[in-house]
Amino acid sequence: MKYALVHEWLTPKATGGSELVVREILKSVEADLYALIDFESTNPHSYLFGRSIGTTFLQHFPGARKGVQKYLPLLPLAIEQLDLRDYDVILSSSHAVAKGVLTRPQQLHICYCHTPMRYAWDLTFDYLNSSAMGRGLPGSITRYLLHRLRQWDVISANRVDYFIANSRHTAQRIWRCYRREAQVIYPPVHTERFSFQAQKSDFYLTVSRLVSYKQVTLIVEAFNQLGYPLVVIGEGSQLQALRHLAKPNVQVLGFCPDRVVEEYMAQAKAFVYAACEDFGIALVEAQACGTPVIAYGAGGALETVRDIRKHPDKGTGLFFLDQSPQALMEAVEAFEARATAFSPEQIQLNAAQFAPTVFSDRYLTFLDGCYRDHLSRC
Repeated sequence: MKYALVHEWLTPKATGGSELVVREILKSVEADLYALIDFESTNPHSYLFGRSIGTTFLQHFPGARKGVQKYLPLLPLAIEQLDLRDYDVILSSSHAVAKGVLTRPQQLHICYCHTPMRYAWDLTFDYLNSSAMGRGLPGSITRYLLHRLRQWDVISANRVDYFIANSRHTAQRIWRCYRREAQVIYPPVHTERFSFQAQKSDFYLTVSRLVSYKQVTLIVEAFNQLGYPLVVIGEGSQLQALRHLAKPNVQVLGFCPDRVVEEYMAQAKAFVYAACEDFGIALVEAQACGTPVIAYGAGGALETVRDIRKHPDKGTGLFFLDQSPQALMEAVEAFEARATAFSPEQIQLNAAQFAPTVFSDRYLTFLDGCYRDHLSRC
């Protein structure tokens, strides 16, 4: 059989959880790779260096290397231009439009959905309120374009034969947006990268893209009042604002190499996270070091972190239930009172269930079942 794997975009800046899924799929399945744009096959530091990758007309648009989100209205048209007629099985890794490729009736299409398109659905109003394109006449045009994008998104979901979701939270969102069932297969987390360390330092840590929906401002505001030492690692549009906001007990380091991030993860007293994530790979990475997690109790965190108040013997962290500095402050104080109750060994053990080998086994088993079911229907 011939396999094609379709992803949204491949650039040096795109190094998140969806790219880890692509990498693991390519280790398990011999597939030709396609994307809207590709700047990784020419990147000597990438595992995709020298690989032949199919792209769309967006590859040659100005500024494409920095991301094609600026060409949002053209993404559905672009993805539909990929000619995949020669393949038996289409695998898509989708957080925007990759699932919208055109297929023939006899082809099998399996989509690993990281999230329904966030800016078209649950983050629509955040996107409009934080952008100049959300106000005035441009705002009216943007709202109409997002309306049409939602229509296309639902239509394109019907081109998928089987959905995989990266968490139960995402599976619920897939049902809400598309009315489609999805099998949950957690994404691979390279837990082996992180060193286990039982003895922790006295600082708290957050690692995140510094953009509004990640709620890093909330974390800094809480620690400004608490006075406990906090280290913030990441880059994004809010970097300078956070540096101005931070009091002396808060260090905003900006971008750090992987090696430095791994060292901070292993040494931190606890890892703090305030966003609602579909899965939340950073939460598992921290646990791989034996580091407990203080997280907003929603989304994928509920599936990767065990609150010690409900699981006294196997707790791996604490949840706070409101995205506010006060709620986080109360959670940190609750953690301080229980810090010695956490077992770093139990925390690391919890992270092991998300290892790449577990993902590969479940993904291949699901693919095999889908193909057998597909043959029985043809």
